[in-house]
Formats: sequence, C-alpha cells, structure tokens
Amino acid sequence: MSKVIRKVYIIRDKQTKAASLGIETEGYWELYAGTSFESINRKTPILTGNGSGIFPLNVSRSIRIYFELAGETERILLAERHLPMAGGYNFRDLGGFETKDGRYTKWGKLFRADELSNLTEDDLKYLSGIPITSVIDFRAQSEVKRSPDHLPDTVRFTYPITITPGNLSNEGIQANLLSTNIDIQMKYMNRLLVSDPPCVRAFRIFFAIIQNNLSAPLIFHCSAGKDRTGMAAALVLYSLGVDEQTIMEDYLSSKIYLSDKYDAFIAKYPRAESIFTVKKMFLQAGVNQIKRDHGSVMDYLTKVLKVDIVRMRRLYLE
Repeated sequence: MSKVIRKVYIIRDKQTKAASLGIETEGYWELYAGTSFESINRKTPILTGNGSGIFPLNVSRSIRIYFELAGETERILLAERHLPMAGGYNFRDLGGFETKDGRYTKWGKLFRADELSNLTEDDLKYLSGIPITSVIDFRAQSEVKRSPDHLPDTVRFTYPITITPGNLSNEGIQANLLSTNIDIQMKYMNRLLVSDPPCVRAFRIFFAIIQNNLSAPLIFHCSAGKDRTGMAAALVLYSLGVDEQTIMEDYLSSKIYLSDKYDAFIAKYPRAESIFTVKKMFLQAGVNQIKRDHGSVMDYLTKVLKVDIVRMRRLYLE
C-alpha cells in the first residue's frame, strides 16, 4: 500500500518566530528549503522523518522560506499560510489549496490581511523579501485616515477600492448595539457585498487588477480581514476551482487568527461578538444570494464580475 501524505503544514510562533513542520503520514519523508521555490536545495534535506508529528525547523526567522516535502510516492510544495506578522493578525497566503481537478493554488502570489497600519520594520522587511508588489485596500476613507497603511518599499502599486455595503460599518452597528440583532445585520451585509451595485463594481475592479500579470505578489485587505476581505478571498478561491467546503474552512479560520486581537473586547462586550468574528451563516448568506440571483457562483464571476477563469487559473494555479 502506498504511503500518502494526508496533511502537511508550516506553523510559526507569533512571538518567538520559531517554525515547525506538522505532518500526518505513515511513510518516510524528506523536507527541503529555499528562499523561493526555484532556489530550493533539493540535494540536502533540512529535515527527515518517518510518520506523523510536529517537528521544529531550523530556518530563518526574518525572511520567508519555501519548502518541498518529498514523500515515498509524492512531492508537495508548501509555505506558511499564516504569516508571522508582529503587527498584524489575520495575514494569510492563499497558496496551497487543492482544487477540484487536483491542482493547487500557487504560494506567494495572493495574500489576504487585516489592517497594515501596525506592521513593524521586521514585518516590512519580511514582506519586502517576497517581494510584495501591489496592495488593494477595501477600507472607507475614514478607516484609511484613522489607520493609514504601513507598506514595504517594494510596493509599486496601491489601489484604494472602497467597499462600504449600505450603512453597515462596524461603527454603525456598534452605535445601535443594544437595539440590533447583529447576526441578522451581518448576514444582510454579506448579501449586500455581492448584490449592492457599488460593491459589485468594486469586486469587478478587484478582479481586473489581480488578473494583470504585473500585480502579484499582492495583498488585499480591509480592517479585520474577515468580511470584505473574506468575501474577496472566497470569490478568488471559487474562481480557481477550490471546493466550497474548503473555501468555508478558510473563511472560518479568521476566528482563530483574530482571537488575540478582539477576545478581550468581546469578553467585555459579549453582544458585540458577531462584529468581530466570523460565522458560517455570514458568508453563506452571500453565497446563497449569488446562487438565487445568478444560478451559480461561476456565472456570477464570469457574467457579472467579468472574471476570465482561464487567465485566473493560468496565473494562480500550479
């Protein structure tokens, strides 16, 4: 029986920046590393093992490292999904997702994030090493003015694409906290994200930018990186052929990454929890709206957002 690698991932401690490999398999494996996939040293492994576990990695703590895992019957490219930003929380690489036809989204091309205003000099050095070329900011002007982006010097293009669905900003919901059913409002906001004409125009512009082969490596972000950014990430993964369950799992992982940022506030104001977290019903409300209005997410992408599916997959799939 062949030894299949069931799961493999890179994790890094946010505080110490120490990296580890997590793997689930029965077989023997070797791990190789480099500062890009092209520069991986495939002659000398940095780590070997047999079977599952979590194994510490002796790799740089200041620059992004890319890996290739060689199992007994397969080889897998991987990198860190959650980037170790000292000044950011919900900062993730959209690489490494398997598509329904057995391909994988490319690592190091598209990154989703929360606000970038608190990035440290070490964070910026790390991002410069990728190197980040473009930044798309979905925030309203008031949000930008309050917390302007702190960007690496490799960024050549910045795109302010304001997305403000109705009057449902966090500030607006908080102002009516005692009289508002937040879950209902959050579902309504997600429906507006995919149906309100200004939001639809914004997402059409977003896809036009990421379909330009000069744009990536690219960051797209809002304030928490979960609602506007969460919908954008979901639509990107749909366009690349990732299955709906995986897309939902990626969306829901914002709850984990934002816990350090908002848990203390939620403990003090528990009624506000839904503003600062994600729930399956929120994204599902938007997806259901798309299917009601357009029949399928793919028809919405191609006919409404003018997404060139063939081009997207050529740019962002292995």
